[in-house]
Amino acid sequence: MDRNASISIRHLYKIFGPQPQKALEHVRAGMGKTELMARHRHVLGLRDINVEMKAGEITVIMGLSGSGKSTLIRHVNRLIEPTAGEIMIDGENILAFGETRLRDLRRRHMSMVFQHFALLPHKTVLDNAGMARAVRGDDRSTYERDARAWLERVGLGGQEDQYPHQLSGGMQQRVGIARALTSNAPIMLMDEAFSALDPLIRTDMQDLLLELQQELQKTIVFISHDLDEALKLADHLVILKDGIVVQQGEPQEILLNPNDPYIVDFISDINRARVLRVRSVMDAATDPPAQTAGKVDADATLESVIALSAGDTTLSYEVHRAGAQVGYLNMQKLVRALVPTQASQNGMRNSTRRDPD
Repeated sequence: MDRNASISIRHLYKIFGPQPQKALEHVRAGMGKTELMARHRHVLGLRDINVEMKAGEITVIMGLSGSGKSTLIRHVNRLIEPTAGEIMIDGENILAFGETRLRDLRRRHMSMVFQHFALLPHKTVLDNAGMARAVRGDDRSTYERDARAWLERVGLGGQEDQYPHQLSGGMQQRVGIARALTSNAPIMLMDEAFSALDPLIRTDMQDLLLELQQELQKTIVFISHDLDEALKLADHLVILKDGIVVQQGEPQEILLNPNDPYIVDFISDINRARVLRVRSVMDAATDPPAQTAGKVDADATLESVIALSAGDTTLSYEVHRAGAQVGYLNMQKLVRALVPTQASQNGMRNSTRRDPD
């Protein structure tokens, strides 16, 4: 498999119950989750999921408790078998893999970072970081060198001989990330990886992940119930409700163009100035305004531009990326982008934003 693997999920269904194939016929005929449970006592976990996860990008799958997000990520490494559909990794349908190839896939091509760290309490930090390589039978001297390097990289240099109970929650999760990186797997699965951490530590871990990803370009599948976290991390955002993909795409595009009342409610309380980027609201026109007040980066937040302009809506700025001009930003257009789509009368508001899964 490719060093930077892509993942393609096609027409994936998961139904829990004693006769899932029979229940599948009803679902394909249009029966929903509530009716399926009421009439046939089967649970619809996932319904016709189609998601393309590009190599080297972070795909965030989010939704409330019961939306199917954790069920979906467990299909990627076949911890759960689907009722129907395909899961392609680099063009190979892993549902056709036998036990040996599946074991090799999990050991060499995928790593997982868990919500509650999943460290072995009787093993040192160094041994935990090298665990994946040890299990696959790699030479200790080789993986120990790599484990030390990654522990240093995630800020745990000098902690190699400590045990998990001697570390804070944030430090334990750093061990989990070092373990995933030491495995040298192209795919990282992260199931609510930061949700057990305090807010400030959580922010630090998000920043660390983005810093590492800029360098490593892993294919990361990240599960979250927190919209702020999803918008910060995602290259591609997938929003689930009741086992169905409600909307997916580039996070900025979803924020500016929600296609469903559920999404409108979901994003209604977001601080748009802090999340939206200049590139999402700029004009790519080649004709410059009469006068510009300076230059801004295409990936700068609108909040930073508002501070730069001191709130003056008459100004315009040149927009640059990697040293080249790519457009212009008009402050009046920026202000219009801050007005959210109207939330529905019975909007979910804060209850949707951080509902624990």
